[in-house]
This record gives sequence, structure tokens and C-alpha cells, in this order.
Amino acid sequence: MDVSFLGGPGGPHPQRGIGVVAPFDFALDRELWRWVPDDVSLHLTRTPFVPVEVSLDLARLVSEHETLREAVRALSAVAPEVVAYACTSGSFVAGTGGERAMCAAMAQAGEIPALTTSGALLEALTELGARRVAVVTPYTGSVTDSLEAFLGEAGIEVTGRSYLGLTREIWRVPYRDVVGMAHEAAVGAPDALFISCTNLPTYDAIPQLEAELRMPVLSANQVTLWSALRRIGKRAVGPYQALLDPVARRGPASMSGMPELPELPELPELPELPRLSGLSELPGVPGPAVPGPPEPEAALAGPAAGPAPDAVDAADGPEPPPFPDDPGLLPPG
Repeated sequence: MDVSFLGGPGGPHPQRGIGVVAPFDFALDRELWRWVPDDVSLHLTRTPFVPVEVSLDLARLVSEHETLREAVRALSAVAPEVVAYACTSGSFVAGTGGERAMCAAMAQAGEIPALTTSGALLEALTELGARRVAVVTPYTGSVTDSLEAFLGEAGIEVTGRSYLGLTREIWRVPYRDVVGMAHEAAVGAPDALFISCTNLPTYDAIPQLEAELRMPVLSANQVTLWSALRRIGKRAVGPYQALLDPVARRGPASMSGMPELPELPELPELPELPRLSGLSELPGVPGPAVPGPPEPEAALAGPAAGPAPDAVDAADGPEPPPFPDDPGLLPPG
């Protein structure tokens, strides 16, 4: 049996592997896959369950170094080329120094390159040249404050923010709430907008927001996969997102900085064409014709009289016979 169409006798086409360590309550595996090209596989594992709601305490628990090391060792069995810690709050809660220490712990455990969502965010902002950012989060105020402190430590100014105050089931937030928060936060002329939390759905909302806000829009899952794929020489896929597509950076997301187009000069009026006289109306062409001089006989005879009514009826032909199905015209039976 010829199985070459299935990828050759050696099996399926080879896949590049990315390891992902996610918090125990992560629910958006499918969204992560949407940024991944066909020849790359994601290998996900989760941190152990802890009975704590989304908070600064939970962020610290799911980012402990030993927890991350164990997760990376488990992923090493499938030999990923890079490992990403897909949690925003867990990777910003200890500041920029804490984020770097997490990367070092994971890289040492798996002997492969490692990154975090918050580190990928800083990388993406550098890529876009963004120093002023609007922030959207599903978190409480205290967790949002910690994100702002992390960005400030990295030299990024937060111009506006909006948050939901949720402590559980963040993955259930609909797109309309994400879009509404983004419009509320996008004040103070930011260079970009960031939507935090890998458990908050964002994939389909990004192109709409970039078109409406006229600025790049980043999200936690987007920057995580973008950075991980760059580490292995691959590009993330996504519909018209400024971070992923240079063409999109020249589209709606860049229109706010475009200079106004100069006004076009007014065109001179064209001279009126001379009228031709003496032309009678052309047959089959609608519209009035330029009248010629009247015939002498017609001028003396006065207005022409129309045909007599009887003549019109005669010209139309004889009256058609009555329709036989008309009950008023049928002969008596």
C-alpha cells in the first residue's frame, strides 16, 4: 500500500514542538492553537490545583520555582524546542527581576530556552516601539496595580486602564465585555493596548479593536505564542494583527500617525461646447432635438389637428372577442 500521501513511509510530517506550562484553571487551549502554524505542535501541562481564587496569592503559588521545574521536566519527555509559562499575573507578580528568575529556573530544568507571558509582553512592546500603554484586565484592583508596577519598572507608562474585578471563571467573559473595556481604557494617547490574562478570550476581538482604536492591540496569549514561535524561527498566524503582520502595521493600527493628505487643486471648468443648429431629431434616440426652420406650409396652416377618434380606433384594429371565461359575457346556456 502506497502511504506517501500520508507523509511518506517514515510516518507523518515532522512537527516542531513548543511546551506550555499553564495554571491549573487555564481553559483556552483551543485559543492558543489558533496562533500556531500547521507544522508546530503545542504540548501543554498544568500546575497543581490549589484551592485559591484569582488573586496575588494565587499568582505567587502557581509561579513557584519548584512548581515550574516539575512542569518543565514533565514536558521534557516530548522534547519541545522551547517552553513558555502562559500566565500573566504569575509572571509579573514578582516584578521584572522575578520574571527573569522564573525563566532561568525553567531553562535550567529543561535545558531549553524558556519565556513567560509578561516577558513576552515587554518583548512585543519593544518590537512595536510602544512606551505608553493602555491596559485591560479581568483582575481585581490589587492584581491590576501589580501589572502596572511591573510595566513601570520596565519603563512603560500606563495611560489608562479598565478591569472587571473577577476572581474565577475568567474564560467565560464574552468578547463584547473585552471590547467595551478596551474602549474605556484607551485614553491618554497610548501607543498600544494590552489585554492581560491568558484565560481571557481575545483572538477574534483583536482585529476589530485595532480597526476601531487605530493602534496595535496585544493580548496575553498572542504575545506568548508570538514570542515562543520566534524562538524556533516560526511566525505566529492571525488575521490582521499588527504584532504579527507588517502589512497590518501600515493599516488601521498605524492610521492615527499618518499625515493628512494635501487638498487636491480645483480643476478648471471646461468651456461649453457650441450648439449645432438645424438638426432634426434622430430616429430611435430619446431627448429633444434642436429644431430647424419651419416649413412654410406648416407655418400657415396653424397647429396640426390630431386624427379623429374613429380613425384611432380603426388604426388599432377591430375590438377583440370577449374572453369566454367571463361569466357576464358567456351566451346563455
